[in-house]
Amino acid sequence: MRNFMDEDFLLYSDTAKYLYHNFAKHNPIIDYHCHLEPKKIADDYKFSSITEIWLGGDHYKWRAMRTNGVDEEYITGKSTSDWEKFEKWAETIPYTMRNPLYHWSHLELKTAFGIDKLLSPKTAREIFDECNAKLATPDYTARKFMERYNVETVCTTDDPVDTLEYHKTIAESGFKVKVLPTWRPDKAMAVENAANFRSYVEKLSTVSSVSISTFNDLVDALKNRHDFFASMGCRLSDHGIEEFYAEDYTDAEINAIFNKVYSGKELTNEEILKFKSAMLVVFAEMDNEKGWTQQFHYGAIRNNNTRMFEKLGPDTGFDSIGVFNTSKAMAKFLDRLNSADKLTKTILYNLNPADNEVIGTMIGNFQQGPVAGKIQFGSGWWFLDQKDGMQKQMNCLSVLGLLSRFVGMLTDSRSFLSYPRHEYFRRILCNLIGEDVEKGELPASEIEFLGQMVNDISYNNAKRYLNL
Repeated sequence: MRNFMDEDFLLYSDTAKYLYHNFAKHNPIIDYHCHLEPKKIADDYKFSSITEIWLGGDHYKWRAMRTNGVDEEYITGKSTSDWEKFEKWAETIPYTMRNPLYHWSHLELKTAFGIDKLLSPKTAREIFDECNAKLATPDYTARKFMERYNVETVCTTDDPVDTLEYHKTIAESGFKVKVLPTWRPDKAMAVENAANFRSYVEKLSTVSSVSISTFNDLVDALKNRHDFFASMGCRLSDHGIEEFYAEDYTDAEINAIFNKVYSGKELTNEEILKFKSAMLVVFAEMDNEKGWTQQFHYGAIRNNNTRMFEKLGPDTGFDSIGVFNTSKAMAKFLDRLNSADKLTKTILYNLNPADNEVIGTMIGNFQQGPVAGKIQFGSGWWFLDQKDGMQKQMNCLSVLGLLSRFVGMLTDSRSFLSYPRHEYFRRILCNLIGEDVEKGELPASEIEFLGQMVNDISYNNAKRYLNL
């Protein structure tokens, strides 16, 4: 029987251990998609308690606590203390065994705070006090966590109307970790609510200094902000979409749809789909002009619990996997760009694992030299960001594409303690390859090439692909 989470955690063969400890382990981290707050990095934020840094905003943990019967007041409530919330999480965590939260939480305690104890009601107070004592020291600030985890680059998620003032502050501070913005223009195509869209466009007009009264004005304002993001080091865009949009449309139709929604009139479903289709093309063309990478996260059904959405807002743990028949639209969208020679580097992330093979085969349709792996099957996202999900994604990519050209892992997290997810991923990667060697399915004589392959997936591929 092996010890829990020892140095060979998730490594089940000698080859896997060799690959991890000699290749993957020491690579820096490129976290090219996350939701960290740039202000906290700029301010080198000091956290008030382990509850704030660990439970604040973590809807994964919130879902588990709700499932365990914890009252909402001990999860997101204002009347309960940090200790009371932590205590309820400590009561919950034994019940998360076989949920990835059990692994992630103990990896975070171990790597961030040097705590090997299992969290439980018996150890809760001791761990709470030890973590808080360390958080009170200068070595446990936002920047120090990034340095501790050997982070080289992070790409945040930023709206076109954002000033990026904190990115500027970080860059001028001499902080050794590169913190770059990512263009996330979802609100610029969110025409489901006319009033909200009008309000957003007015904000865009103000920050861009472009007077907006037509669709062309909207595009000009967005190009202005796109240029600004590029001047701040942006390398990527990101798009959170339910499904791909690839309706046929004319310029006249899009102009009329914009005029209608901007005047405060609600759109038909057909008009919404046409407008979104046009905007995806506009965004893609801008990215292509600058050589950026575009990312598409699709397949989530968000804010399913209306009562809790009205109480807590979005990103609070009430989202789920959707079933969308979007493969034809995805192919049409990519082909539309490719036919015009305007298809930039693209990463596709699915939330429904049933789409693994869809993406695995789709990316092969649009690969083009000299860029190796120009179209990428993104790492397991959200509910798939765990051992089973990662294995299925990498096995699918291996069978239908080239795992060796994979750009690897990201945290997709709001937490400064989520970097062990890169370690988790690397261990799983090494175990997959190691198992093949042990079974004679890959040659042991090529161990150095396999080691280089591990290095590439862990670090080098992303660095080259994103021009970092």
